[in-house]
Amino acid sequence: MNRRQTIPKELRYTVENFHSRFPDNDACLEQIKEQRFPGGVTVCHKCERPRKHYRVRGRTAYACETCGNHIFPLAGTIFEKTSTSLRLWFYAMYLMGSTRCGISAKQIQRETGVTYKCAWRMFHQIRKLMSEEELRLGGSGGGVEADEAYFGGRRKNDSGRMLAGNKNKLTTVMGVVERKGRIVARVQPVSIAATSALVKEYVMPETMIFTDEAPAYNALPQLEGMGYQHKRINHSAKVYVAGEVHTNTIEGFWSLVKRGIGGVYHSVSAKYLQSYLNEYSFRYNRRDSGNLIFASLLERVSEMASRKPASEA
Repeated sequence: MNRRQTIPKELRYTVENFHSRFPDNDACLEQIKEQRFPGGVTVCHKCERPRKHYRVRGRTAYACETCGNHIFPLAGTIFEKTSTSLRLWFYAMYLMGSTRCGISAKQIQRETGVTYKCAWRMFHQIRKLMSEEELRLGGSGGGVEADEAYFGGRRKNDSGRMLAGNKNKLTTVMGVVERKGRIVARVQPVSIAATSALVKEYVMPETMIFTDEAPAYNALPQLEGMGYQHKRINHSAKVYVAGEVHTNTIEGFWSLVKRGIGGVYHSVSAKYLQSYLNEYSFRYNRRDSGNLIFASLLERVSEMASRKPASEA
């Protein structure tokens, strides 16, 4: 059966589009240069004024038209000092942005032909682009849901709660999500203090917050000066929806992450769990972008590099 393409035309970015736009390393370098220094114009550190810079053949550098001083567009980026083809980096970014449930380092190795060690490093460097710290949720009128989840280990019953016998094997995470909006997920303890700090950092004041009956959320209405409204759903009584009160949105996100980790990565250590949460959150927050998440990753390269000055020769 020939089904129609479900992604709108303006949100499609196929592998053919990728190969057409980035046929070689020079095209990739030019993309980074244009993002950081549009038109090749930036302040020359030697001339101390804006100058046009031109590509230096055989190098990842651009030279000032007046004095010849070099700038390096890759300085401060995840590509700095890499010996791996820049185009392979871009292709790995395209693969990670085009999947919904993630892609393994082993698959990147098979797709790009690099060693597993190299693919694993690329994998985690690209994940650094997916870390979003400056999010503020709420204010849209739909409310925010907060919930905890547990990763690793094996449970002794079906309660869904951490048990005394397997505390050391489980990693606890907390998340807050806007309904029909963005999400923040963090590896942290599940406690009143930790939950309150997470909500204060990422949720705007006077937002309606929906949670379950866990004691960790007891202090939310009393957070000084924040004006949060708080409604709870009693999961222990087998009640999961009561009108607008539910946590189904964030439960759906936890399900996506757990199925992705179980099906693609099989297991994740506590040391790297936050980077995996960042990856899933980054894609979730751009779920309406179709296949343009790769473009968002490219933008993040320049955003993160702009915090550092370009290296000089």
